[in-house]
Amino acid sequence: MEALSADIIGAAKVVVLKIGSALLVQQGALREAWLGSIAQDVMMLKAQGKAVLIVSSGSIALGRGVLNLPTGDLPLEQAQAAAAVGQIRLAHAYQAALKPHEIETAQVLLTLEDSQNRRRYLNTRATLNALLGLGVVPIVNENDTVATDEIRYGDNDRLGAQVASLIGADVLVLFSDIDGLYSADPRLNPEAGHISEVSEITHEIEDMAGDPGSAGASGGMRTKLMAARIAMDAGCAMAIAKGEKMRPVQGMLAGERCTWFKAKQDPASARKRWISAMKMAGIVSIDAGAARALRGGKSLLPAGVRAIEGKFERGDPVEIRDENGDLVAKGLVAYSAQEAAIITGANSREIETRLGYKGRSALIHRDNMAI
Repeated sequence: MEALSADIIGAAKVVVLKIGSALLVQQGALREAWLGSIAQDVMMLKAQGKAVLIVSSGSIALGRGVLNLPTGDLPLEQAQAAAAVGQIRLAHAYQAALKPHEIETAQVLLTLEDSQNRRRYLNTRATLNALLGLGVVPIVNENDTVATDEIRYGDNDRLGAQVASLIGADVLVLFSDIDGLYSADPRLNPEAGHISEVSEITHEIEDMAGDPGSAGASGGMRTKLMAARIAMDAGCAMAIAKGEKMRPVQGMLAGERCTWFKAKQDPASARKRWISAMKMAGIVSIDAGAARALRGGKSLLPAGVRAIEGKFERGDPVEIRDENGDLVAKGLVAYSAQEAAIITGANSREIETRLGYKGRSALIHRDNMAI
């Protein structure tokens, strides 16, 4: 297991760590020393040249303690109030833990709509990747202050997987109160066997999942398997690891037991396959120079566009065709059809003049394109 964890994490460029409420908050109080050890692990990963993002629960648990609210399920309005009080404390706690290591943090609150609506998806992806590119560690949580049952991820395991998929992460680690997947619930069956590696989530694997076991936690093994399916399909390896001890990432690298769900392909290939499978909303015709640039790995700039066909909005998938009508690529467009028609043939400096506002330089960014 030492070699497996070291190899997978060692090869990763982007790592997402998911931290649950039960690990971060106990009896309404923050585990400051443990959070400090997480900060050391983050520093270790960043020193290896990796980008790190943290998906963290804990706002409701912290707010509940401040407001002296009872344990157990809270009415929606009280849960949202607790989240509002706790979220500011949670963000400050991460900032305080990482500041001694000269690591900047950012707070990002998401709802399910941010990943389901393509326009918001692109905005969220661009923001998170910009933060990671600047060396910042984003602290992501579900926006519990406004989320209702209809727009909730439901647990931060799946939120972690969605975020990992969104940013093209190589590794997602779900820190839990259990060291991985077992053939049966080890709390009830002492003969349950630990499973160190999963290449495919079969019905047999799903039957091994149980229910949530920690007070204050909303995720169980079943939701972790849902997260694993999302991550694996996105080309991201995922681990379920025990997080209670100090320096849990370091512990994984030292060989502590966990379960790895192996990615089926790399994140870039998975994303291109996802884009290619979409129903196209329009056509962008380009000149020969732009076609050569795209095949060379460049983004599509308005200057190389000859014509726009169809009705589409920002974030919609479109075909990119050359002067002969041959398909060059498919991609998610950064402008509506109306806006794209206005800036067709324009160089980057002319975009603001034509549109009346400063837009994105690329009509379709190479990260949102399948050649």
